[in-house]
Amino acid sequence: METGLVHVLTGDGPGKTTSALGIALRAIGHGYNVYMVMFVKGKPNYGEILASRMLPGFTIIYSGREQFLDRKNPDKVDVELAQKSLEHAKEVIMSERYDVVILDEINVAIDYGLVRLKDIIQLIKEKPKKVELILTGRRARKELLEYADYVTEMQEIKHPYTKGILVREGIEY
Repeated sequence: METGLVHVLTGDGPGKTTSALGIALRAIGHGYNVYMVMFVKGKPNYGEILASRMLPGFTIIYSGREQFLDRKNPDKVDVELAQKSLEHAKEVIMSERYDVVILDEINVAIDYGLVRLKDIIQLIKEKPKKVELILTGRRARKELLEYADYVTEMQEIKHPYTKGILVREGIEY
């Protein structure tokens, strides 16, 4: 790619990570290398992690714990994990070894105070021109949207959770 753009996938509806994975799959199909850093997700059995092992050119790391985070009072270890993952993501982006980089749930990490908005904006400004950058997660800050080329807001219209149908392996994770 000659020009890498910035995507923000946000909103209260499902499909943000799934949309990013769709872009990743399309990119891999064209021979691009994709790297995904999953912030605040700590389960090694997410379907996308398992599938990435079968796809050449696709690397996923997860950086959270399995416990739920307290939005108003995140644990120190969650802040440390997110900061370490952000530093790693910067190295990946600046290396130019990957054509598409996904920072999954980075908007949540910002919202929870795990990473600073200004650091993500700086990363967008400094990213190499050829790197496509995808930022996912609920509650994307308006300031961040100004730096995006694509902004998509997922809206929940209907969800089986309201009927008591819990998260299903292979569909929601």
